Amino acid sequence: MTLRVGVVGAGYWGPNLVRTFRASGEWDLVAVCDLDRDRARRVIGERSTVEVETSLDALLARPDLDAVAVATPAASHCSIALAALDAGKHVLVEKPVASTRADAELMVTRAEQLGLVLMCDHTYCYTPAVQHLRALAHGGELGDILFVDSVRINLGLVRGDVDVFWDLAPHDLSILDFILPQGLSPLEVSAHGADPIGAGSSCLGYLTMPLPGHGMASIHVNWLSPTKIRHMVIGGSRRTVVWDDLNPQQRLSVYDRGVDLDLTAETADAAERRAVNVNYRLGDMHAPALPEREALGAMVAEFASAITEERAPLTDGNAGLRVLAVLEAASESQRRAGAMAPVGMPMGRSLAAASVGVGWGGAW
Repeated sequence: MTLRVGVVGAGYWGPNLVRTFRASGEWDLVAVCDLDRDRARRVIGERSTVEVETSLDALLARPDLDAVAVATPAASHCSIALAALDAGKHVLVEKPVASTRADAELMVTRAEQLGLVLMCDHTYCYTPAVQHLRALAHGGELGDILFVDSVRINLGLVRGDVDVFWDLAPHDLSILDFILPQGLSPLEVSAHGADPIGAGSSCLGYLTMPLPGHGMASIHVNWLSPTKIRHMVIGGSRRTVVWDDLNPQQRLSVYDRGVDLDLTAETADAAERRAVNVNYRLGDMHAPALPEREALGAMVAEFASAITEERAPLTDGNAGLRVLAVLEAASESQRRAGAMAPVGMPMGRSLAAASVGVGWGGAW
């Protein structure tokens, strides 16, 4: 069964979705909608049979569409998604799912009421490396997750509409939600941001949050670094895995190394027992072979499967909502000078069993 889709927004991310849907065997790209007709036409090409729409209402009124993919500014996601859902279309939304948690809740609720798929384009979750990380964590090979250290830094793009947390951290947060067995479920978050160049919002920052079992996750994001780093270390009680996304020859390294604490020995003093029973495990390292597969292709295939199988996609609306809740808490923590801010998680977790950058289209 081939599904029919229209892309809303032909700006930064829209062309990537257009290219991917056109190459997919599960999808037939029917139309691209943008306020700027010439921009949309450039994206699809002059000789393309894909049609151009400049009116969202006209696009959603088309009977030859099963779904729409939204790649417009985050502030417009809610209104476009709600209109599409009310028109009976399944919806794929670029990250972040919305600009506020309240908007995201409206979107999730409406999709559930209408029995339609609402999916977030958390692209990194469909890379072979992150898929393998998820399998390691959910399969118990890492043991209990003790810590996560993530670094996502580069030079620019310094933006005026959002700070560095809202620009870069959604990638890391969506990855954590995808790979951690408990998902993204912190009760509180601490965020320290800085604006050393006077841009008007944080250009670099550190976000920390507790993990189940007294562990901790730390995310470092930065627009000002002269070097680009995409690096994550996930430390477990059994194994530790290092993900270097900029090393295509060895993206993942799994280490059988760590610290074991034997609390069964009988000594009179608890502090002494801890001091004398710390064992350092120094085992082997192996680098798993990963398939070469484009993440966006896997993402749109998952969107199609969720629709045809009538199930929640791996990165559903609730996944986007959980990421958004942490981002809002991070903003509140910054207003509190880095003090812990509570994370509201009102929606249930429904991850199915089983960007680079925000998509900017027209001025919707």
